[in-house]
Amino acid sequence: MHEPQTDHLVAGDRDKKNTRSHESLNAAASATGAIEGLSPTSLAAFRLYLILLVPSMASVVVGYDISIMNYINGMEPYLSYFGLEGQGGGGGVGTTTALIFAMYTIGTCVTVLVAGPLCDRLGRRGGMFAGSLFCVVGGILVTVAKNVKYLKAGRFLLGVSTALLQVAAPLYCCEISPPQWRGRLTGIYAAFAILSTIVSGAVANATGHLTTSASWRIPFSLQIIPAAIVLFFVYFIPESPRWLMSVGRKDEARKILSRYHGNGNDNAPLVVLEYREFEESIKLDASSKPWWDYADLFKTRSDRYRTSIVLLLALCAQWSGSGLSSFLVVLLANDHISTQNLRLILTLISSIVSAIGALCGALILDKVGRRTLWFWGNLCCTIALIISGACTAKFSADANNLAGSNTAIAFLFLFTFFFCVTYVPLPALYASECMSFDNRANGVALYTFVSSTASLVNTYATPIALADIGWKLYYVFIAWDIFACVLIWFFAVETSGRTLEELNEVFLDKHPVRASRKPQQRKPTLIHLEEIGESK
Repeated sequence: MHEPQTDHLVAGDRDKKNTRSHESLNAAASATGAIEGLSPTSLAAFRLYLILLVPSMASVVVGYDISIMNYINGMEPYLSYFGLEGQGGGGGVGTTTALIFAMYTIGTCVTVLVAGPLCDRLGRRGGMFAGSLFCVVGGILVTVAKNVKYLKAGRFLLGVSTALLQVAAPLYCCEISPPQWRGRLTGIYAAFAILSTIVSGAVANATGHLTTSASWRIPFSLQIIPAAIVLFFVYFIPESPRWLMSVGRKDEARKILSRYHGNGNDNAPLVVLEYREFEESIKLDASSKPWWDYADLFKTRSDRYRTSIVLLLALCAQWSGSGLSSFLVVLLANDHISTQNLRLILTLISSIVSAIGALCGALILDKVGRRTLWFWGNLCCTIALIISGACTAKFSADANNLAGSNTAIAFLFLFTFFFCVTYVPLPALYASECMSFDNRANGVALYTFVSSTASLVNTYATPIALADIGWKLYYVFIAWDIFACVLIWFFAVETSGRTLEELNEVFLDKHPVRASRKPQQRKPTLIHLEEIGESK
């Protein structure tokens, strides 16, 4: 597909790229909106929004499945049907429950390392198609499950689906979005995963009153719907222009850039300069490495730095306390919420809080910057978790102290809000931005693998830990959050306000954190506009 390049040539050419062209491109991204009519309310923008509904349905698939298990795990007919161990009526715990949750993550871990190369070979749309197909099959299995073996098999296939969708869908959103809207559009895509939790919560509350297996079979079956939408519509939307360029389909890439970045104008400044930079970056990043070779993620100092940041993000997204949220019904039982219906209602409220947080994060992501949101969001998560854990520790043994229990629940909800502000919109975008084009699919795949492995620890160890040590599990997550805040402050790089190609130079800087602590806010100048005109 590509001509091989030596490490020396690639690194040397990257280092010598003309910074002025990057400044011109950023000016073009701003100026195009003013002089070419590219605005959030233009016809081209609305077409793009409709296109992004398809990968957003992929986000719904992932978000719905993760959240619905939290609700179903608290349903007494589900626990009774499969003979699962419960804790004080608060939901399933123990080894069998841990395995049911873990099978999903195992499926993700097994698949994710081939998901990146698959998306490079078949395209971003091909990855979404394969992921949605596995979801339909897995959804059918868990819906008709007659015993725990059916349930585990279905959960495994749903994990395979998640691996493919979590790589293909965010890559597609990031690569097809204009640079000036990339943060908001990719963030809103991620927010769909949280919006789906409201749907799952509403469904679970509606069916939770049933005393038959329909109480959990109906919620399981509904996850097939968004997967079927992706399966049917994915080949009616355009492919990623960057992927098209990488396989030599330059004319198609130019048409897509023209339609969705230049308001139909082939010679729009943004289209001309993006096309030129795509050619340069893909040529420089080209390689003939086999699909299983991830060595390029660690080859140079810049590559290692990029990969380290992405892996830190993966660990933070899983170990900041989200493992507790998956067993919220159990934590509510610890805080003396004694009835199943009330626990389900509070879990639904938590989902609404999550959705609000996710939307807030998506809307402020471009304005405050990735690094700032990551650090302060993680710090707020830490504070909320400390207070909730302290209240649970002090009042969990006193069933009559409702004020203490309510405070613990309130701060647990606040933790959920801050977590979703930070870790719903950020990972899909930031992991893609940190990687060069050639390593982007593999980088996002590695992110998903590490995130899934960390999630495996959460999903397997959390129910066992809750059964053995209860609220003391808070200590583990609080310790990690404090450590993560230190790492984020000293090593996280700001990526907003730059094109994907310009970020190559940021990571080549000897001190990338110093070079990019604040989002770039450049304004077009007469010189920039003259350079743009000359480039055409």
